[in-house]
Amino acid sequence: MSQDLVLLALVFFVVLCWLTMLAQAFVLYQVFKVAKTMQAQVSTVLPQAKSILAKADSIIADSRQNIVDITTKANEISAKAAEMTQKGNEIMDLAKAQMVKIDAVVTDASSRARAQLERVEMVVDDTVSRAHQSVAAVHSGLVRPIREINGVAAGVRTAVSVFLRGGRPSVAQATQDDEMFI
Repeated sequence: MSQDLVLLALVFFVVLCWLTMLAQAFVLYQVFKVAKTMQAQVSTVLPQAKSILAKADSIIADSRQNIVDITTKANEISAKAAEMTQKGNEIMDLAKAQMVKIDAVVTDASSRARAQLERVEMVVDDTVSRAHQSVAAVHSGLVRPIREINGVAAGVRTAVSVFLRGGRPSVAQATQDDEMFI
């Protein structure tokens, strides 16, 4: 084989390697852009989730305060009812009306807090699923082609090394792995 042919083959493979490196740099730049857009999307959803959590916390705190107030009022009403047995029926009717109102307020506060917590859970689940979908898209769209390009490059490298090495290796050049099959 002439030296010009070997030189042309080397130049061809150097240019091929350069092109593959350029393609890899382009792919990495695209990965960077996708990662930045994912970060921006998550950054827009995160404050909304935090505000919903803050609202839920304030509603729960208000509900707790209402329950404490209602409990103290109920205890006061019960104490007054026990002390004023001579006015019996009127006080008992008033206490029953207050208890109905208290029950309505507690039920309303509990249902509101539960609804807010369910909304927060839905927002968080949606955010996690979107992030998972984005990562899966990046993995299937970018990482797999890079691995395939690396596999092709390894095959070309092996072919070039076998091509440049010449004929079959002699027994004197056998490696430890080759000796197992001899």
